[in-house]
Amino acid sequence: MKFSDMKPQVFALAQEAENEIRPQFERIDRIAQQNTLKVMQAFQDNKVSDFCFAGTTGYGYDDVGREVLDKVYAQIFCTEAALVRIGFVNGTHALSTALFAMLKPGDTLLSATGLPYDTLRNAIGIEGDCHGSLRFYGINYAQVNLRADGSPDIEAIKKAASDKSVTAVLIQRSRGYGDRPAFSAEQIGEIARAVKEV
Repeated sequence: MKFSDMKPQVFALAQEAENEIRPQFERIDRIAQQNTLKVMQAFQDNKVSDFCFAGTTGYGYDDVGREVLDKVYAQIFCTEAALVRIGFVNGTHALSTALFAMLKPGDTLLSATGLPYDTLRNAIGIEGDCHGSLRFYGINYAQVNLRADGSPDIEAIKKAASDKSVTAVLIQRSRGYGDRPAFSAEQIGEIARAVKEV
């Protein structure tokens, strides 16, 4: 069938479908515009200039561009700080770096959403030989298992988080290789509020 042989009804249906979803595309365009303005404001507030893109020795000493990029990301994502590096090879690498930065020997990392995904278990030291893991360096681990229906056990989380050695709480949104559904933003918010109560 040639394109020119298509019936007018097909074009009418296509136009009808486009008109029906137009509000969704307009909403996406508004979000994109707001995010673009947020990024541009962060660049301006942090005085990003051509100097930020200059080459360095590779050692990172006085690498203004790297420091400015961290500030830009922190502002865009409304965080206290940011660490943006091409050297992070995967999510586990980035998470491990953050955990090692936050925790010290004697601290406890509490997993509020059951057993973390497999590669993070090795980094924590709850599986594998644990050499170089958090456990290897004296950082403890505790976990609150999920309820039978796969939802977070809020009361058990509060009880576990009240331990004075707990200094960080891990919430794994994705299901990893498990059978449970991913947690919603509302469920994560509920866990965060519960932890902050204690």
